[in-house]
Amino acid sequence: MRNLYTNERLFEDLFGFRREFDEMFHRILTGKPWSLELPEFKKTFNITPAVEAYVDKEAKKYVCRVTLPGIEPKELQIHAQANVLTIRGERKLTHTTKEIELMEGEIVYGVFERTLELPEGVNVEKLTAEYVNGVLEITAPVAAAALPRKIEIKTTAPFAKQIAA
Repeated sequence: MRNLYTNERLFEDLFGFRREFDEMFHRILTGKPWSLELPEFKKTFNITPAVEAYVDKEAKKYVCRVTLPGIEPKELQIHAQANVLTIRGERKLTHTTKEIELMEGEIVYGVFERTLELPEGVNVEKLTAEYVNGVLEITAPVAAAALPRKIEIKTTAPFAKQIAA
């Protein structure tokens, strides 16, 4: 029996399925699973870059790192609207298969888009982006009021009230 899947096609299908599942899950969480954005839902992207996002409580800033090796900074677009951060880009193929005999083909080329919800208190007007060694780092200050704070619990001795009575 002939194997209809090549390794390249199998990984494309697996990553495509994961991407579509992530998008569907995100739409369910944001309350728009079957909204008017349905044609956009079918838009396929070839790449899903890894993202690390967190709030640094000591520095009072939001940090988002996206791994984008092999992608030129000029191929990136970053948009922020309300509390949504969107990062788009493209990893372009630098050669054609006619020029080479491909021995391994694990690098995925094409267009990607990541949409992230910004936490409460992030100052969107002060977002900055820096691209170093294939990692895009986006930062913004966070309002001190939005940061979690520790609340001290006061205790009173219950026996002191009984003795005084």
